[in-house]
Amino acid sequence: MNLLHLDKIDSTNKYAKENITQIPDGTIVYADIQTAGRGRLNRKWNDTGIENIYASIVLKPSEKFVDCYSNLTQFLCLIICYTLEDYGVNPKIKWPNDIQINKKKISGILAEAVMVEGALKGIVLGFGINLNTSQNILDKIDQPATSLNIETGKTIDKKEFLDKLTKKFCLLYNKFLEDGFLLIKDDYIRRAGFLKQEVTVRLPDKDVSGIAEGVTDTGALILKDKNNKEHILLIGDIL
Repeated sequence: MNLLHLDKIDSTNKYAKENITQIPDGTIVYADIQTAGRGRLNRKWNDTGIENIYASIVLKPSEKFVDCYSNLTQFLCLIICYTLEDYGVNPKIKWPNDIQINKKKISGILAEAVMVEGALKGIVLGFGINLNTSQNILDKIDQPATSLNIETGKTIDKKEFLDKLTKKFCLLYNKFLEDGFLLIKDDYIRRAGFLKQEVTVRLPDKDVSGIAEGVTDTGALILKDKNNKEHILLIGDIL
């Protein structure tokens, strides 16, 4: 993978999308400072200091959008979990692609496809990871949050972490394009912190509550409501 370093940018995803034709396939755009990062549902991703990761992976697997591309967020989510586990922590996934440690958010992902006249120009996988953050900064975030340095009691080398993540991504990426979500389903479920729990999922037009019964072979959430009706949710966020 190529690395494209930026000192300061409003959003690595925005930069990657605007420059998608010039950025080679397999490039990681990362910044020391990100002033207007965002997550899913237009949530703000807080800049927590230069020793944390604000990055976007540019992928150009084909000119046609294939179903498994929708699972690239879950693929990257698992890659981040693998990397975090190298540091002795126990990350859990909050469907579809938030990562928590001890029920506190440490990482989030936002995937965006760039289409021009029906052709896929690229997919941008944006992600943020709290590596080295003081507790007083985390306390200002609008949800429970943590950082790897706090969980391990050690300062984390950002370059080393990014190198580990990149190698794990490259090792499985081509196989994932062949097999799709089935390649990672078992590992994803083992790290799912939401299964068999009562949850509320925010959809574009409403909220749905029930028991998270499982995950399908395509990464959708199986939710059973109080009337025993089963919902197969392809999009949404557990609140």
